[in-house]
Amino acid sequence: MTTPAGSGTGFGSVSWWGLSPAVDLQAESPPVDPDSQADTEHETPELNVLLLGSVDGRHLLRTLARAALWPRRRFHFYVLENNLEAVARHVLIFSLALEDPEKMGLQERSETFLEVWGNALLRPPVAAFVRAQAGRLAHLVPEPDRLAEQLPWLSLGALKFRERDALEAVFRFWAGGEKGPEAFPMIRLWDSRLRQYLGSRYDARRGVSDWDLHMKLHDRGARVIHTREFRRWRDTGVAFELRDSSAYHVPNRTLASGRLLSHRGERVAARGYWGDIATGPFVAFGIEADDETLLKTSNGQPVKTAGEITEHNVAELFREMAAWGRPRAAQGDSEQVQGGAEGSPEPAAPAPEPFTVHFLSLGSAHTLHHKSCYKGQFQLLYVACGFLVDLRQEQLQAFSSRVRELAQAAGFAPHLGGKPSDIFARFYKAGDSAPSHEDPAVESGTPPPEFLASPIEATDPPSEDRTQPLVPGTPPSEPLKLTSDSQASLLEASVPPTGNQAPKSENQTVPPETKSPTPEI
Repeated sequence: MTTPAGSGTGFGSVSWWGLSPAVDLQAESPPVDPDSQADTEHETPELNVLLLGSVDGRHLLRTLARAALWPRRRFHFYVLENNLEAVARHVLIFSLALEDPEKMGLQERSETFLEVWGNALLRPPVAAFVRAQAGRLAHLVPEPDRLAEQLPWLSLGALKFRERDALEAVFRFWAGGEKGPEAFPMIRLWDSRLRQYLGSRYDARRGVSDWDLHMKLHDRGARVIHTREFRRWRDTGVAFELRDSSAYHVPNRTLASGRLLSHRGERVAARGYWGDIATGPFVAFGIEADDETLLKTSNGQPVKTAGEITEHNVAELFREMAAWGRPRAAQGDSEQVQGGAEGSPEPAAPAPEPFTVHFLSLGSAHTLHHKSCYKGQFQLLYVACGFLVDLRQEQLQAFSSRVRELAQAAGFAPHLGGKPSDIFARFYKAGDSAPSHEDPAVESGTPPPEFLASPIEATDPPSEDRTQPLVPGTPPSEPLKLTSDSQASLLEASVPPTGNQAPKSENQTVPPETKSPTPEI
């Protein structure tokens, strides 16, 4: 049986990577008000962002990397996912991104990130890194004091005790608590997903892969994805082949998730791969670039592949994050260095204020507006929604119209300024002034980056037979919902290209007072 277009099965029920380009959240947030939040020695303006279903932390990393271009701020990122495996990957990715440069160089860090983030199979050294980091995190999660000391940017205080226990269990599985490749036979699981998705087209999978790439992804703005790299990913799950192909043979346990299945009339827990096999992890960092030379074409064909662009962008991301963490004067900012009495420079300005990533309880989206601590707390609200590569155009248009209706019913007005986007629908809270995107980025003197427009994004779909963590006894994940009392001044909903999912239209609504579409990144 052939998989019908628009069925949503190709992206699966769990989202592991983003299907929209990484964005700088400061470029989309209300500017610092110098009258109400003076940046003094004792008070640094804060940016509080609520992200529903962002999945892989790409927007947070991009925001931190670009922070040197803006007035100094303290960041509070409130992240809500609907499965604990996604939370665990957030933590692992951030601990990697913030690894001490003395322990892990820039190239090694970038390559490790790409493989863990986007490959189904890992090289043995990368798998060893995952095991070591997961073992460390498994010991830190149940000890709040040690966690705060060693990972001061991480806050798990909003998670329930059973969620923390389940999170610890996920890390222990990654660390090799269950030995042997059969604990997570990724090669067999990947092939099984592919056979289920393609049905009778499985024997013609190379032709199907080429069709999906050229007629869907390329048509939706992702022309830099090369046929060869897309075929390899579809066949093996390896998106970024940075070494010889024979080096990739260790299953990437961070892509494992749990599910409740029916077996002989009973519900049993099973572990497997239920993620994307339709689009791939090329969109988040691989189809846009600040360096325009990476996007050049020759005879109508891109010179660089999506994998090469991703490698460059991730390396630059980590380099910028490392530079942001140093005193500004060390970055060559002459305005921050003033001569002393004898002409010698004064001490460099202090490093930027820290940031905190707060992970919220899985089922808390529909209750946040009842909690006084979140009342008027957020300047920016990011809502992810997912679409599949095979989603029909009429489905995309219907969803886009429904998003606008729901946003307006919840008190948000469309933001008509800035560059039009096929991916991100932008709204601001009615009664507030529409955010401007024309304020210069202070440090560089150049305008802040425009909101990226390319393929898409998602959030994990809560299906009926889905479980969350890999341990029994934890509650099933709940759909992400938002109510009309949301206090965000700007609401974003990712709206179509590239794909991710697509159940029935009534479930595909994002803004307040609705279920957010089932996630799948």
